Amino acid sequence: MTGIGDDAAVLQPEGKHLLVTTDMMVENVHFDLHITAPYQLGFKIVSVNVSDIYAMGGTPTYLLLNMAMRKNTDMAFIDSFFDGIHDALQLYTTKLIGGDISASLSDMSLCATCIGYGKQVVNRSGAKVGDAIYVTGTLGDSSCGLALLKKMKKSSTPNPSLVKVRRTGRGTLSRKSIAPLINRHLMPVARNPKNFVKYATSMIDISDGLLIDLSRLCDESKVGARIFLDRIPLSPQMLKASAEIRISPMHLALSGGEDYELLFTAPKNKKIKALSIGEITQSERVIVDLSGEEKPFSLCGYQHFVN
Repeated sequence: MTGIGDDAAVLQPEGKHLLVTTDMMVENVHFDLHITAPYQLGFKIVSVNVSDIYAMGGTPTYLLLNMAMRKNTDMAFIDSFFDGIHDALQLYTTKLIGGDISASLSDMSLCATCIGYGKQVVNRSGAKVGDAIYVTGTLGDSSCGLALLKKMKKSSTPNPSLVKVRRTGRGTLSRKSIAPLINRHLMPVARNPKNFVKYATSMIDISDGLLIDLSRLCDESKVGARIFLDRIPLSPQMLKASAEIRISPMHLALSGGEDYELLFTAPKNKKIKALSIGEITQSERVIVDLSGEEKPFSLCGYQHFVN
């Protein structure tokens, strides 16, 4: 392998499936520098791309990074940004092999391409009627963290641990209790599927919201889904914080997005260390509420050019 230093990287596939994904983050669309530190931004641009490789059942191996920053961006910002990238690459055992950098006259723009390999590729199109539907962790934490950040006072040095939450009339939330939610939004950690990938029949990462991403999986597999509200995993921190800021925790969990948990299907007879939230059906797409009543669910979550 030849990495940074030449006009192009040279990779030597080892008889495995080559996986390639790319993701963009644009200032004031995907992030706000008033509430996002450069270290967090660097960490996140790596994680969101690695998550796509994991969602295909692969192993992330290489990363290319393209970035356009304002001409007056200081070196301290850039150094901290690359510290975040470095630590994320270390976490995922992935190498930065190149990219490009440019000055920008307006907002910052970041685009990364992640390359990985997979012995067994898991597509969105493999779900079968009767499969169980699983998620790898609690939902709604990231969107709750974002809602909290928006309620925080602006700081000249963006760092959630140094700012205070505005009072809502219902008391206050401690920094310790909201830290996991804020970290989940600013520095998501991609979920490695290695413990269940051999059983997964279809998979997608939850980037835009459970319902919209489940709908995409169902569309590709040409199936329906039945999910149960009482099985949706909600963290204690999110339940407490959502009550404080008066947002429905179930709304956050179903349509909030950016949790980067994996949503996958697998045969019901397999022992899988993940949380079962429903089952694949022939065609209907319904939510079963706490009373047992079924209601159709629709496309609900983040959509570019709509939201």
